[in-house]
Amino acid sequence: MAGNSASETTVDDSSGLKEAEKPQIQPLRLPTPEEIRGQDIWNNCAVRSVVSGVMGGGLGIFMGLLLGALDNPIMQDQMTGKQQFIYTAKQMGQRSWHSAKTFAVMGLVFSAAECVVEKARAKHDTTNTVVAGCVTGGTLSARGGPKAACAGCAGFAAFSVLIEKFLDNHS
Repeated sequence: MAGNSASETTVDDSSGLKEAEKPQIQPLRLPTPEEIRGQDIWNNCAVRSVVSGVMGGGLGIFMGLLLGALDNPIMQDQMTGKQQFIYTAKQMGQRSWHSAKTFAVMGLVFSAAECVVEKARAKHDTTNTVVAGCVTGGTLSARGGPKAACAGCAGFAAFSVLIEKFLDNHS
């Protein structure tokens, strides 16, 4: 009887190995109505732009805090520790607010331009990135005049393409 159970175990093990070697076919899963609604909401250019603006603002706050903390006062030798702390805190706050506004506008404008161009062209390619980068760079540097707007357009478009190519190679 002990010999029979050992042979039965061997048979069970060999059939288990054969089943494990077969590729598992996953059934096709259709999206739920909630997932479809979520995709529809995310595909709305206004929603996507606002979310990008908020995320850009958050990144700007972080960058401002970091850069403000690195800023040293000119008369550092003549300041007490408390004065240096207050100066650094003010710098961090000012830089955070300025960077948050800049990054929020950058994220909002870039995302809106890219989304609108993508929907108008019905394609997702590098041309959308170039146009969105040009619009964003031109918008951010428009206060400096037409030459600055053109330089901002060209620079930000080139930067956007480089970032997209870099991210495409690493995904």
